[in-house]
Amino acid sequence: MPELKKISRDIYEIPQEGKMNVPARVFASESILENIKKDKTLEQIKNVAMLPGILKYAIALPDAHQGYGFPIGGVAIFDVDKGIISPGGVGYDINCSVRLLKTNLTKKDILEKQKEVVEALYRKIPSGVGRGSKFNITRSELNKLLESGAKYFVDKGFGTKEDYLHMEEEGCLKDADSSKVSERAIKRGIGQLGTLGAGNHFLEVQFVDEIFDEKVAKVLGIKKNQVTIMIHCGSRGLGHQVASDYIQLMETEYGFANLPDRELINAPIKSKLGKDYYAAMCAAANFAFANKQLITHWIREEMKTIFPTVKMDVVYDICHNIAKFEEHVIDGKNKIVCIHRKGATRAFGPGRKEIPGDYRKIGQPVLIPGSMGTASYLLIGTKKTEELTFGSTVHGAGRLSSRSKAMREIRGEEIKEGLSEKGIEVKAGSWKSLAEEAPEVYKDIDEVVKVVDELGISKKVAKMKPMAVVKG
Repeated sequence: MPELKKISRDIYEIPQEGKMNVPARVFASESILENIKKDKTLEQIKNVAMLPGILKYAIALPDAHQGYGFPIGGVAIFDVDKGIISPGGVGYDINCSVRLLKTNLTKKDILEKQKEVVEALYRKIPSGVGRGSKFNITRSELNKLLESGAKYFVDKGFGTKEDYLHMEEEGCLKDADSSKVSERAIKRGIGQLGTLGAGNHFLEVQFVDEIFDEKVAKVLGIKKNQVTIMIHCGSRGLGHQVASDYIQLMETEYGFANLPDRELINAPIKSKLGKDYYAAMCAAANFAFANKQLITHWIREEMKTIFPTVKMDVVYDICHNIAKFEEHVIDGKNKIVCIHRKGATRAFGPGRKEIPGDYRKIGQPVLIPGSMGTASYLLIGTKKTEELTFGSTVHGAGRLSSRSKAMREIRGEEIKEGLSEKGIEVKAGSWKSLAEEAPEVYKDIDEVVKVVDELGISKKVAKMKPMAVVKG
């Protein structure tokens, strides 16, 4: 177990030693830290601090847990000239991310038609491992989608310009190059647009239970008892294959000789392979933005059949697993860096040009999903976030135990029954999917959010509770 030094309340540091190029910082309460110590998270973040060109420190956030190479809940920034880009620092589900929709419905509206709503959405939105889509697209059209993201579907009439104006990067990473995506990745993704997938992905109808900041909530159009809909999914098989392809290419090109962990395989940012991976990663991220746009369109269609006067607008859409080039203040100077956020969310404070114009004065919305029976949160980014964590915050509660352990110890039937007793309707592809995503296999979302709120890494705006959940 790496040595930990307490810097201040809820901030710890693994001092720089040995092959570490920078220290590693861990943001956690005492109780969360005890859970983090149960897997290899601290060892992994220490290894990240050994990577070439890393600046300031490697970061593990309160939702951190063991992942592939980087811990999930990990953040690192790299010098553009001397640094690296690593698929393990992005993750297999590229741009696994969350979109929040606000509606003109109230909690009472849903309660009167709760089962009808969950059944309708389950039928409409394909979910589950390998589950195909009813939406067909040609290879040439898919290439256009990979380079234009959510805008592709808006231009086809599946949404409005306001949808993508309220997304991170306006729903499109401009450096995408579809020619850098393999044929195998294309084949895996071409039939999966408009699908949720499995694992921790979900579609959830919620109501706003509590408002913490009335002023910010008003700007975002959020009020108590309002119905919101949260979509959590990513780039499906296409993104997974992009990660696999480039991990293999980097292993062949560079080998493992100078790595603390072979899962941290990487390429120099300015190398051909590094540039190719980034272009393919951007394309996969755009697939995820477009995927959620099609899902959003179908939700609107289906909800309109139940509630003819329903209106739905995108509050925000945020990335989780991503590498980007951003400007940050490093040692008092503005510097463009390559930031890796793996299971972490951007959380810029007021004034940043990257924030949608109508939110720029308040900061960037932050979406923190819960896990079925637990609450989800809407927060706002701060200037302090930029100082402490390179403008990054948590992406969820973070797992406490593996899916295989959950399967051994928890029965899906019991989870459904427990949720029903709480007044939550759930529809899933199998009992297995309910068991492996049970609320008890995750950290306490309220505790995680409390830590980031008190540290000022992001500030609470509203708390939403689930009423209807669709799982893969």
